[in-house]
Amino acid sequence: MANSCCCYHLSHKLRSSISSLRNLPLTSSPFTRRRLKFPISPSRRTHTLSAANHVHRCGFTWDDVFKLAETQQNDSSDLRGFFEIVKLCNRNSEMQCEFIPFVLEKRIVGYVHNRFADHLRGSEDVFIFPDDTSYGGNFGCYITLHPMIRTIEDRTRAVEDVIKCLGEELIPGIRNELYPVTSSFGMPEFFSLERAAAPYFGIKAYGVHMNGYVERDGQKYLWIGKRSEVKPTYPGMLDHLVAGGMPHGISCGENLVKECEEEAGIPRSISSGATAVGAVSYMDIDGYRFKRDVLFCYDLKLPEGFIPKNEDGEVESFKLVPVTHVANIIRRTQFFKANCNLVIIDFLFRHGYIKPEDLGYLELLQSLRSGDCS
Repeated sequence: MANSCCCYHLSHKLRSSISSLRNLPLTSSPFTRRRLKFPISPSRRTHTLSAANHVHRCGFTWDDVFKLAETQQNDSSDLRGFFEIVKLCNRNSEMQCEFIPFVLEKRIVGYVHNRFADHLRGSEDVFIFPDDTSYGGNFGCYITLHPMIRTIEDRTRAVEDVIKCLGEELIPGIRNELYPVTSSFGMPEFFSLERAAAPYFGIKAYGVHMNGYVERDGQKYLWIGKRSEVKPTYPGMLDHLVAGGMPHGISCGENLVKECEEEAGIPRSISSGATAVGAVSYMDIDGYRFKRDVLFCYDLKLPEGFIPKNEDGEVESFKLVPVTHVANIIRRTQFFKANCNLVIIDFLFRHGYIKPEDLGYLELLQSLRSGDCS
């Protein structure tokens, strides 16, 4: 192919190990690293998340997390901070008009920004642009693959060659992980696409997210991870105990077991007890990126004595945090990786921390599935 300037290859994610991890409850923390540069007052109430924006720029430590969670007033009926967090996962919906449908075998599988599409027009032996408005859009055409590229393997290889030619400047964070491209979950696969490129083609992506919790003296605690500072995406931010995208050729349940072992050292004998509890979805537009994600949610009640240990180098450390304090962190900051908030808010609904008496209950509940949950 004219644009096959890079050879096709696949590789697994690089795996490393962290030599030691501290696992302390929220009420005690020996961390003495750099503190926040702004004061947090117990009497201060904010719904603008301005403090969190500052932290996102300068980084934060567990000390910062603990201080904020413990000092903020806890009004569990105040849902406004949750609404703001949900909006952060569903930005710029009005910009959908700037995208061209990506169609395969008469089904829409994604959306490509019209300006990003200009970079694909030079690869006419891979991508073509038929003049047809039957799939919607404002540009009088749709995008599809050349009809001579018929098999899943050939499509995967051809698109990968184009992505490699576009390079990191246009598609940063290429990690040689493949996502299956389908019209909806469980439907036949058309081809597999580099994970980092999925948002640039508006492909529906799926993941598994698990809340690992402990019950102690009638109170629930969540195990929270802090992502490695060297991760290419959302470094240093808070995360679930276990989460991962759905790669090619594996079921949700098996993927969760795999991620449990890699991310938290949870053996199959324990992780097999995780309960599937539903899904959340969102649609986020950021420049050329159109994320249409569905996250399958799981709960796992862990033994009190279990201490997670990261095995793949992607998590810096874990802490066991009271659920009420986790709720405060979500309401008042942007410490968590954005989509993790949706899964934890869903946990708060299901475990009775958000109640029907709270103003905005149903609206917030519905907002957790703002994307196309299919």
